[in-house]
Amino acid sequence: MPTAVSSSSSVKKRSSRLPLYLTLGLLVALAGCWFGWPAFQETVREAWVVLKSGEQPRIAAWMQQFGYWGPVVLVVAMVVQMFLFVVNVVLLILVAILAYGPWWGSLLALVGVVTASSVGYALGRMLGESFVRRLLGRKTEKKVLDVVDRYGVWAIIIARLSPALSDDAISFVAGLARMGYWKFMAATVVGVVPLIALLAYLGEDSERLKSGLLWVTGVSVLLFGGYIWWDRQRTKQK
Repeated sequence: MPTAVSSSSSVKKRSSRLPLYLTLGLLVALAGCWFGWPAFQETVREAWVVLKSGEQPRIAAWMQQFGYWGPVVLVVAMVVQMFLFVVNVVLLILVAILAYGPWWGSLLALVGVVTASSVGYALGRMLGESFVRRLLGRKTEKKVLDVVDRYGVWAIIIARLSPALSDDAISFVAGLARMGYWKFMAATVVGVVPLIALLAYLGEDSERLKSGLLWVTGVSVLLFGGYIWWDRQRTKQK
């Protein structure tokens, strides 16, 4: 019996470290490319300028030059985007859809979001509170941590679904709060898939896109606000 318990504990421990190993591998690969591949450095610098511009046509045109490497560049851009904050992930999802079509673009966007979320989760879990606090600021870190601690997967789902909320912060804080990785990832997928589907449907019509994003943001925030109100009323009754 003790052997079985020990084996189960060992498997669980290895599973919980999976995102850390994946992140370290990605960071080592990026560092190797940066120091050993001058063209990669130039591409990253150019990407910084283009992504920071926030101009959708310019970004989409820039993506087309990479050909078969475009999907890799886009996934890396989604990871880098977590540290920029001036670039919204919704913009990169739109770039994927416009560059690769509604089906393959949506799949690529989902892969990018899952990869970036895993990196953010792993960094928050591995580097701890001091790293997250320096990255987000003390006030934001405490606010998001309180929400994640209290509302768990619902906080993740709403953050992913609503374009106006900080889904980058939620990844770092979920790792810091030691939320289970697979629970965090399931909530991420449940929240972001409807958003990607909406962007794929509305992406070619800018006016419908703006109104659609406003509706999704408003409804998701209202639903989460209603849930918070209900939870507080239930807590008072107890």
